[in-house]
Amino acid sequence: MVFDPLAASRSARPTALYNLNMTTTAGISLADLKKKIETRQARIGIIGMGYVGLPLALLFSNEGFRVTGFDIEERKVKTLNSGGSYIVRILPSAIQQAQKKGFCATSDYAEVAKMDAIIICVPTPLNEYHEPDLSYVTGTVESIAPHLHSGQLVILESTTYPGTTEELVVPLIEKGNHQELKVARNSDEFGVHVAFSPERENPGEETVARHDIPKVVGGCGSVAAELAAAFYGSIFRRVIPVSSPSVAEMTKLLENIYRCVNIALVNELKQLCMRMGIDIHEVIDAAKTKPFGFQAFYPGPGLGGHCIPIDPFYLSWKTKQAGIEARFIELAGYINGQMPHFVVDKIQNALNDHTKPLKNSRVHVMGVAYKRDIDDVRESPALDIIHLLGRRGALVSYSDPFVPCIHTDGIDMPAIDAEAGVSQADCVVIVTDHKKFDYAGMVKNARLIVDTRNALKGIESDKIVRL
Repeated sequence: MVFDPLAASRSARPTALYNLNMTTTAGISLADLKKKIETRQARIGIIGMGYVGLPLALLFSNEGFRVTGFDIEERKVKTLNSGGSYIVRILPSAIQQAQKKGFCATSDYAEVAKMDAIIICVPTPLNEYHEPDLSYVTGTVESIAPHLHSGQLVILESTTYPGTTEELVVPLIEKGNHQELKVARNSDEFGVHVAFSPERENPGEETVARHDIPKVVGGCGSVAAELAAAFYGSIFRRVIPVSSPSVAEMTKLLENIYRCVNIALVNELKQLCMRMGIDIHEVIDAAKTKPFGFQAFYPGPGLGGHCIPIDPFYLSWKTKQAGIEARFIELAGYINGQMPHFVVDKIQNALNDHTKPLKNSRVHVMGVAYKRDIDDVRESPALDIIHLLGRRGALVSYSDPFVPCIHTDGIDMPAIDAEAGVSQADCVVIVTDHKKFDYAGMVKNARLIVDTRNALKGIESDKIVRL
């Protein structure tokens, strides 16, 4: 059965539909906009050419849309326009293929005026007080607002707290547009159409095609909701319309907080099992044989990436505004945040058991990306582990086939050859279990190994300390 996003949207909301033949102040009917989407004639602008925006741009380009990528970093713009790539899992050939279909990159926000749909995929980190930093979103909307015109579709994909789209993005658009452009909410209003659709990017995912990941969409009014559903429905096999941007924003937080809480649970159970002489991985393998009511989560050295470590703090900050404490969620964030400290303690204990103090010992970290087989180090627990080891006086080095250099404690630290790092170290710590690592060779040549990822499962050696 072919999915009809407009029909799905109609069944999800009993509100009156808009008149597709009504025209915008720019003289473009909404029916024409929908037809441009269906015929792949719509111009797509994606702001933020990072780990979310660039793959999304290539996806739309592969489906026949003409895409313009926007980024404030001239390095990225020049690399893309020269047919290169700065993300390991995206080959230059993919960029070059997209260029043949009209893809280009720019830092000039005036080009936004030529777009039919604009997707915002910019970072939403935490500040030093673990509060939401929406400066990238604010700066982007303020930059594009003067160039927007009636009839365009603007979609925010950046992960954020419920209310951001309607409480922040909409007012900034209306305030920053020189033509007093309004955000259209009803079928009888003209203006720009605004929606939120959370990104569901999973770096390193090879089993699920990107267009097979259902797309959740919430619009500011019925017109925006249906246009956004039609827009994404032209690419993704399934679109999930929800009643508002806040519901869509909360959906993203729930997905990631669900993982955060369950990972915190197994991380705490791991510490309990270690004290009781029980292998937590054997416990998980046994538990997951239950055909219902259980989903396996695995312990590790801490959480990384842009979403899972950050999203609990976004929701916690928002709930405090409502006078509510998200104590359970905050506890999960705390437990996961303490895992690098736990790992460093275990490294120190392992060295002590081998009659070596941590201070002045050579500790070699295997993998600094936040997960296997990617080059993304955002919020990676490896960075915290390296920092904590350095504070305790260890001489730290690292190897990572995807990350040639990191910046830590005010200095640049280049990666070194893995074989040399392993053979020279007093202790090797597996933090990221990249498939490219030679684990058999590691066990053969290392003096001591602390395995935080169960990468050496099935290998028996007195050299291995498992966490």
